[in-house]
Amino acid sequence: MARIAFYAPLKSPHHPVPSGEREIARNFMRVLEHDGHTPVLASELRTFEKRGDAVTQAALIDQAERACTGLVAQGQKDKWAAWVTYHNYYKAPDLLGPTVSKALGIPYVLVEATRASKRLGGPWDAFERKAEEAIDLADVVFHFTERDAEALRANLRDGQQLVALQPFLAMETLPAAAIGQAPLVLIAGMMRAGDKLASYAIAAEALTHMPDGPWRVEIAGDGPMREEVATLMAPFGERVQFLGQLDTAGMAAAYQRARVFLWPGVNEAFGMAYLEAQAHGVPVVAENRPGVNEVVAPDGLVPVGMPEALAASVLHVLNDPDCHDARAQAARDLIAESHLMPAARRRVWRILTPLLKDIP
Repeated sequence: MARIAFYAPLKSPHHPVPSGEREIARNFMRVLEHDGHTPVLASELRTFEKRGDAVTQAALIDQAERACTGLVAQGQKDKWAAWVTYHNYYKAPDLLGPTVSKALGIPYVLVEATRASKRLGGPWDAFERKAEEAIDLADVVFHFTERDAEALRANLRDGQQLVALQPFLAMETLPAAAIGQAPLVLIAGMMRAGDKLASYAIAAEALTHMPDGPWRVEIAGDGPMREEVATLMAPFGERVQFLGQLDTAGMAAAYQRARVFLWPGVNEAFGMAYLEAQAHGVPVVAENRPGVNEVVAPDGLVPVGMPEALAASVLHVLNDPDCHDARAQAARDLIAESHLMPAARRRVWRILTPLLKDIP
C-alpha cells in the first residue's frame, strides 16, 4: 500500500506546545492511516514568520529550497505516493510540497489553505506569493469553513478540486456524556496576546452580567498573558478557579464537570474546543462569528458585541434543566453526525482513492 508524505508548516504534530493546530495535524495523520496506507511525516521545517520580516522569509525560502533535494531523494527511495500539507497560509506557506511533489510526479493535496491577496505588496509579500503558488499547484484543496472556500473558489484552475471537509475530532465514537450537575461554567483557551486575550476580555465582561448565585467558573489554559487574564477575572474572586494547561485526560475531566462552555471566539477559524465540549454534551455559548457558527449548535450563538446576551444564554443553560438537556443532546447529535473520525475518513478517502489508483 501507499506511503503518503505529510507536512504541517505552521506546527508539526510533534511540536511540544499543545494547541488546536497541533491536534488537527495529528488527527489528519490518523485519517491517512487507512486500508493499509501509511502517512510519513516528511519534514518538521517550521516556516512560521509572524512579524513580516522579509529577511527571515528569504532565509526560510532558501532553507526550504536546500531541503527539497534531500526530500526528493527520500521520496524516491520510500516511494511516496502523494504529498499532503495541512495549513498553508501567508505566515506559514508550504515551501516544500510543491517542489517535491512536482519532482516526484505525485498528487499534491492541501488541507486548510487560505488566500490573503491583501498581503501582496506588504511585509508578507514573498510568503503570500508562495502560499498562493502552493494553492495554484494543488490537485485537491480541502477546506474547513465556507469563509476559506470563498477566495479559493474564485481562483480555481481547470481540473482542481475544492472539497469541503468539516472539522473533526480524533474520536471514533462519542465520549461519555458530561454529568454537569453543578452550575459550573468552563472557559478554555490559550492565554496569549491578540484574539485569545480579546476573547477572555469579552468572557469577563459577560460574567459581570451574571447575578449573584451559586455559579462558578473553571478556566483551562496558560500562556504569556496569564497575569492579564487573572486581572480580568479578579473581580469574581473565589468563583473562578484556574486549572492551568491540561492534557487530553484533564480536559475530558473538565468537560465532564461543566454545565456550559463559554468562549466568545474572536477570529477563531472554528475552534477545536467547541467540538470537544459538544462531543461531551456540554452546551456551548459563543458569539455568532464566521467559522464558529459552522461548528456550534445554533442555539448557542449570540450576536457579536453583546456580552449581556452571552450571560443570558449561559444562565438559561445553568438554570433551566430542560434547556440544558435539549441543548446537550443537540450538541452531541451535531458532533456524531459530522465531526468524528469516521465522517472525516470517508470524505478524505473518497477523494484520495482515485488519485492513488495507479499506485502499486
